[in-house]
Amino acid sequence: MPTDLKPLKRDLALAHRLLVDQGAMDAFGHVSARHPDRPDRFFLPVSGAPSRVTPDDIIEYDMNAEPVEPTAAGLFSERIIHSAIYRARPDVGAVCHHHSPAIMPFAQTGAPLRPSCQTGAAMGAQVPYWDSRDEFGDTRLLVVTQAEGDSLARALGPWWTVLMRRHGATVAGRTLHECVFRTVHGCADAANQIRAAALGAVQPLSEQEQNLAGTLRPDPILRCWSHWLAVMAPQLRLEA
Repeated sequence: MPTDLKPLKRDLALAHRLLVDQGAMDAFGHVSARHPDRPDRFFLPVSGAPSRVTPDDIIEYDMNAEPVEPTAAGLFSERIIHSAIYRARPDVGAVCHHHSPAIMPFAQTGAPLRPSCQTGAAMGAQVPYWDSRDEFGDTRLLVVTQAEGDSLARALGPWWTVLMRRHGATVAGRTLHECVFRTVHGCADAANQIRAAALGAVQPLSEQEQNLAGTLRPDPILRCWSHWLAVMAPQLRLEA
């Protein structure tokens, strides 16, 4: 029996609003989720502000980032990010692209970002950089071609977060809830590192600490999801 897609679409709409509430997104950014029954398909909203996404805004795409059903709605030009990572990473079930103020100082300077606290381990043991200039020269700093998307996916490699020079970050997760968890806690650790640097050198997690803390379990992920929804600003809540 085909999976009921209504809960997934609702959670995907909530993920956008939650990430606005948590400061990872503003008027820009988007999250997608792989189709539970069709690994060659994924769901992503039509173009619009993350704070206004509803389940009705979410449509199905193929692995070329083209809508499965024709639509007159505007589409995100950077939907290529999502399709490229899904093609490259069969283990990925959700992708988030954002420009959080917490990570932008790293993206703008190229300073290394490594997890430095227990929850920060969610960003992954390595956070590689992707620089569009390396392969494509001067661009609009948007990932809009298959070649650019594939290049970004190669930079992500087997990791969970990739920083994009002068642009932002892209985060992957095995599930939608995990992707949101990695995004929020990755941003929080980045922000804390910038503040902590005023007091002294920030020490990253050891390899074994990362291995232990970075092994994510479902219960804390769902606890955070439930908490973030509970404290969400009233104007961002979805109608029941």
